[in-house]
Amino acid sequence: MLASRTHLVEIDLLRSGEPMAVLPAHQDFDYRILVSRSDQRPRADLYGFRVTEAILTFPLPLGAGDVEPMVDLNELLDQVYNRGGYTVVIDYHLAPSPPLPTELGDWLEAVLKKHNLR
Repeated sequence: MLASRTHLVEIDLLRSGEPMAVLPAHQDFDYRILVSRSDQRPRADLYGFRVTEAILTFPLPLGAGDVEPMVDLNELLDQVYNRGGYTVVIDYHLAPSPPLPTELGDWLEAVLKKHNLR
């Protein structure tokens, strides 16, 4: 794939296991979006963010000369969540799995209260 003319967008929103391998590896992000344009390899753009932050908007690579649309993944996931009725499917009184680090407990509680889920 990396030797092809195909662009690669890898979205890492996993909260367990090993994150995707990127350089430099010391970056302190919970989540990552990697945008690798076929004509710029091995260079790629990395968008990293923490669980306490909104998902970053990123450009979606298209064909040469095309305007790259900005993908608001945070908005897209909000729409899927709302349309899917996850508010009534997920029991927000249970601890998340896998668990968040203990230092994020107050943050999580505040978010759940803000959205009337606690």
